[in-house]
Amino acid sequence: MKNISVIGSGTMGNGIAHVFAQFDYKVNLIDINQTALDQAIQTITKNLDRQIAKGTLTEDQKSATLTNITTYTSIKEGVQNADLVVEAATENIDLKLKIFKELDELAPEHTILASNTSSISITQIASVTHRGEKVIGMHFMNPVPVMKLVEVIRAYQTSDETTKAVMALSQNLEKTPVEVNDYPGFVANRILMPMINEAIYALYENVAGVYEIDTVMKLGMAHPMGPLQLADFIGLDVCLAILKVLHDGFGNPKYAPCPLLVNMVTAGKKGVKTGEGFYKYTAGTKELVVSDKFKKS
Repeated sequence: MKNISVIGSGTMGNGIAHVFAQFDYKVNLIDINQTALDQAIQTITKNLDRQIAKGTLTEDQKSATLTNITTYTSIKEGVQNADLVVEAATENIDLKLKIFKELDELAPEHTILASNTSSISITQIASVTHRGEKVIGMHFMNPVPVMKLVEVIRAYQTSDETTKAVMALSQNLEKTPVEVNDYPGFVANRILMPMINEAIYALYENVAGVYEIDTVMKLGMAHPMGPLQLADFIGLDVCLAILKVLHDGFGNPKYAPCPLLVNMVTAGKKGVKTGEGFYKYTAGTKELVVSDKFKKS
């Protein structure tokens, strides 16, 4: 597999495109919005410059990486020569099913279709195609150029051949692939999201403040980032969507989203992406400042 198409140029999509291109794969980055594509290339360029500053990349490698990426606003044009398509669109089941129906019609017969979904059923996604054996999950971690893990999720229909190919491909990217089966939340988010939700409940029930909860988990459990800061980083809307998938999928009340999380997303406080969640985020500063909403009087 040398020709890779990535659908969606947001945080995950541009990170996935960056990594494939850096390892000399030809990447078609696809988004319906040209402005979003331009922003994605700017983000990739900044991240490559960061690697150069750290001494892990050369200027020539940066140039080669950027040369390997071509942008498209048309799925049809962007997947016509793809060996692998990685879908990294918004975490919305209806949108993903629509995309995979299109991909099944437009991509070559040999093409493997992968989703970067963090929780949605790969089996359900595969069911809307005529190549279920070639559909698989590739759940990269954020930030993609830095994080080593790839959760490789087998749908009920996924063949051994497809799984082996994607596991080997992930290793070619110097990632560590872990094969898991297709159940709500897979492994990473089935374990992570209830922890984040419980941290939000601890805040909601006034057990402790934002800073205090995160400090306990960082210093007491050796987590590099507290669960509330991590939720902001992931996106509170994404956390809510995953918890809903877990709650619907298992029918277990332990996965019910905290009302505080629901209210924050409804109010548009989604974390880093909106400039405020449990913390406030100002461009150019790394200082953690608790949101005014949660500051102790």
